[in-house]
Amino acid sequence: MLDPATRHRDFPVLGEMVYLNTAAEGIPPPVVAEAFAAYVRDKQRGMDGRIPHAAVHADARCRAAALVGLDPDDVAICSCSSEAFNLAALALALGDGDEIVVTDLDFPASVTPFLQQACPATLRVWRAREGRLDGADLVPLLSPRTRLVSLPLVSFYNGFRADVPAVAALVHRHAPALLAVDITQGLGRIPLDRGTGALAGADLLVSSTHKWLLGPHGGGIVGVPPHRAREWTVPAGGWFHIRDAFGAGRFEHAESLPGAASFAVGMPNYPALYAIRAALDYVGTIGVAAIAAHAAPLVAHCHAGLRGLGVELLSPTDPAELAGIIAFRHPRAADIHRLLHERAIHVMHHAGRLRVALHGYNTGADVETFLAALAGALATV
Repeated sequence: MLDPATRHRDFPVLGEMVYLNTAAEGIPPPVVAEAFAAYVRDKQRGMDGRIPHAAVHADARCRAAALVGLDPDDVAICSCSSEAFNLAALALALGDGDEIVVTDLDFPASVTPFLQQACPATLRVWRAREGRLDGADLVPLLSPRTRLVSLPLVSFYNGFRADVPAVAALVHRHAPALLAVDITQGLGRIPLDRGTGALAGADLLVSSTHKWLLGPHGGGIVGVPPHRAREWTVPAGGWFHIRDAFGAGRFEHAESLPGAASFAVGMPNYPALYAIRAALDYVGTIGVAAIAAHAAPLVAHCHAGLRGLGVELLSPTDPAELAGIIAFRHPRAADIHRLLHERAIHVMHHAGRLRVALHGYNTGADVETFLAALAGALATV
């Protein structure tokens, strides 16, 4: 996907390390840094700077919408995925007796809003077996009281990739519920536009911007299909998302714009939006399909290598059910992580779990170096 020259130009830091931790933090190309400087130049124009600010904001939404198969009016960019899920919880207006279904492969951002003491709903957990979610285990959790099912497209925990259309069919057949899909660990890594149908049936899409999209912190992409705009209208205060916020009746009532627009609460984070637009442009120019085609064999190679080393895989045994993440457990995980880090090999470690994430800027040499170093670490510990 990238030849040695373009890889060095766009990601010079990768000449100093083997970076296999994009699921935590992506490495931004130089155009992202340049975008921050462009924001400052426009900001120095004072109020006139809001004209290019608005243009960048609109363009970022257009580019994000293209990646998720929606129209720009159906996409908003808030501050982060956690904010998006908290606003989604506000939009649901949950009451006593309502039920929420989450998975044990979810990231905390999509779960914890419904665990707060102020939330009256009952939480049910769809648990994975052998690293994967089985729809047969979801159906008994659904009822006429189910309001929401939360699903990670790709699990941060072990990389399992869910079949969103299949899950959506079960949810909509067995409950009057909405399906919210966290696409953070897939957006920018696997094709999700209209042509793939990968997100068919999802009622809400949420993604952060600082991982596979190679953008900065400070962004949360929200997608709401137009037929779900009424259900996902956030009754929050502010001004940017309020219809006629400065009109004659501004002390009498407040009305949120419908759907995705209601998630854009308050002043947009323009510095992040400039950088997000640049990252989206970079990823779009390369093409997510090209990224996936390049990285998929690396994932299969790494998966096979880990199995050969005999580690306890937390990921599914079939690499076809993965996107870019593979995870495994080891009782000396902290020591293994330290030994790898000493060799400038970056993976994620948490509570005995080691996680590898392979993106378009990784190479076969990265995988070979990691597997050889891991074999040495396993022999040492």
